[in-house]
Amino acid sequence: MTDRKPIESWLTDMDGVLMHEGVPVPGADAFIKKLRGSGKPFLVLTNNSIYTARDLHARLSRIGLDVPVENIWTSALATAKFLDSQHPGGSAYVIGEAGLTTALHDVGYVMTDLDPDFVVLGETRTYSFESLTKAIRLIDDGARFIATNPDNTGPSPQGALPATGSVAALITKATGKDPYFVGKPNPLMMRTGLNVIGAHSETSAMIGDRMDTDVLAGLEAGMQTFLVLTGLTKVGEIERFPYRPTKVVDSIADLVDLV
Repeated sequence: MTDRKPIESWLTDMDGVLMHEGVPVPGADAFIKKLRGSGKPFLVLTNNSIYTARDLHARLSRIGLDVPVENIWTSALATAKFLDSQHPGGSAYVIGEAGLTTALHDVGYVMTDLDPDFVVLGETRTYSFESLTKAIRLIDDGARFIATNPDNTGPSPQGALPATGSVAALITKATGKDPYFVGKPNPLMMRTGLNVIGAHSETSAMIGDRMDTDVLAGLEAGMQTFLVLTGLTKVGEIERFPYRPTKVVDSIADLVDLV
């Protein structure tokens, strides 16, 4: 097996890696401090498109994790960057929260329900029958269908919630049109993130808690991958997948010395 180059930049998932149910994972603070002190480029990633990077910075700060705004990369930011590269200055009918609408505004997109170039679906806790009906009709009329991420469910204290992937499936069933998903496991989210911090895949690593999104996206983007066992994927489930992470560790605390 070819020896990998030294890791010069890091990408890490947020939920399940740095925090779990609003509580920091032991070792997360030490890992972030070591990263910041090293001067190595890094990003904290999330498929959740609800919050802006500023919102997430504040949420992480409240639990003692000091991650600068510029080191946070969301599926909303990746979606906005993708649309700006594909169709600069376009228009979109958006179902989502401030994280998505702010990202699109920042790249010069106009939000409209009058003949938009795209229908963009993101995460929200207030999906309405009216907005979904509007999205279906606009796609039927020729708007292209984009979704921030394919996650079917999201967590809550009461249990699973329907997420972007589930709602996208409803729209697909009604229109016969599949969306283009920008977020993980699409390696596009990783590659655009690497470009933002000026990093290269062959000297970068991805840390995640899910084999089907984090590890798969990192693998397809050409990075080393580390699976932590503090989130969704448990050690007994790894064998079910036809690919492997570079290394499996108990938690992010085991990676501090690699920075």
